Amino acid sequence: MCRSIHTLHNFEPAATSDEVRAAALQYVRKIAGTTRPSRANTEAFDRAVAEIAAATQRLLDELVAVRPPKNREEEAEKRRERAIASGRYDR
Repeated sequence: MCRSIHTLHNFEPAATSDEVRAAALQYVRKIAGTTRPSRANTEAFDRAVAEIAAATQRLLDELVAVRPPKNREEEAEKRRERAIASGRYDR
């Protein structure tokens, strides 16, 4: 899975449409094997991003959380700490 795609479910505040679209874009980039489609593939690429973002938003809207929502700042700090410990992060 792409490291740049993060969990969007059960956060307070909830994921924004920009976050959902960014995750969809990263997914399509990974599947397509490119960060920028050719002109010939732009329409299909953009359509895939839109469809995946819509499906992702529906999923997030329908999921039921059994645990209290996570705090965004606390989770981001945990990710930073893990990245520092693994040597993937420079301050």
